[in-house]
Amino acid sequence: MSKMEYKDLIAFHPGYYLKDIIEDMGITQDEFAKRLNTTGKHLSDLLNGKCGLSKELALNLSIMFGTTLDVWLNLQKTYTEKVLEIERMKAEDNEVECVNLIDYSFFVNLGVVPKRRLATDKVRELLKYFKISSFEVFKQPDFLVSYRTAIQTVSEKNIINSNAWVQTAINIGKEKETKEYNSKRLRSHLDEIRGMTIQDPKDFYPRLVEIFASCGIAFVSLPHLQNSGVNGAIKWLNKEKVILAINDRRKYLDTFWFCLFHEIGHVLQEKITMLIVSRDMDEMDEINKALEDDANRFAQDILLPEKAYAKLINNNDFSEGHIREFAAGINIHPGIVVGRLQKENYIGFDRLTGLKGKYVAAVFKI
Repeated sequence: MSKMEYKDLIAFHPGYYLKDIIEDMGITQDEFAKRLNTTGKHLSDLLNGKCGLSKELALNLSIMFGTTLDVWLNLQKTYTEKVLEIERMKAEDNEVECVNLIDYSFFVNLGVVPKRRLATDKVRELLKYFKISSFEVFKQPDFLVSYRTAIQTVSEKNIINSNAWVQTAINIGKEKETKEYNSKRLRSHLDEIRGMTIQDPKDFYPRLVEIFASCGIAFVSLPHLQNSGVNGAIKWLNKEKVILAINDRRKYLDTFWFCLFHEIGHVLQEKITMLIVSRDMDEMDEINKALEDDANRFAQDILLPEKAYAKLINNNDFSEGHIREFAAGINIHPGIVVGRLQKENYIGFDRLTGLKGKYVAAVFKI
């Protein structure tokens, strides 16, 4: 093809101009090929855009017509650049379908991309921010967030948004400064972090960030990205620094603290070569399920010590007053006790929900 068109872009192959020249000369292609000292087949391919104009033929043409060599080389250069521009525009148009599956305002509100009205502009901004060449990368179910291949409930929209949230957390976490990772220091602060459950976020959050940074952890608290289905993620950048990211997907206070200690549990697993993403258990492979189960037990035991919780269950008194008394006795927010009781069906989800309280990521600084 000696001419390529897409929207308002047109790319003219050097062969396009040579056809006109041959016609103006009033000779056959075979004769022109002989005068150019090439084969008829090669000339035919050139005229039909099946091959590029070589430097050798460009030199011969400059001699034939008394022009500079650059005249012919620039024709090929301009064509190549225009074709790449057309291909890029086509690719961006194909990406529009993908970007429409993502809430662009989420990233604008984070301040990581500028406001854009046109979908093609949104594509450019997000691809640049994520450092990917195409959203096809985010469609891969094993890129950042690994899904079981047999699962039928996970859509392309879920996969794209999951990868987008995790990549955002990684990007933000990379910018945070931390000390060298120290597991002993982290364990020494677990009781203090647990005690923060009864504090107001504006009071505990700065200290929480400080503790994590001193332990080599870049803490990232983000809003939930619609359709991502992700609760949190752990990403080791190297042996000295790990990113711990969580979001406000379910918003309740008890969920926040469980997710936080769940991710701390993953940090302490020290799977340095793995990116661990926490989400719904039925979407995970067996390896990730085992890690998730271990992190779940860690979070449960830290928040509600086994012996104390067993005593509460055995007493079988789940009144508001008794739960408040029990929570105060072990220095934990009563909403965390309610959440555990609801999850394990000791009380209904419609009972004592007012004790739980809610957090949203807007409460925290990124």
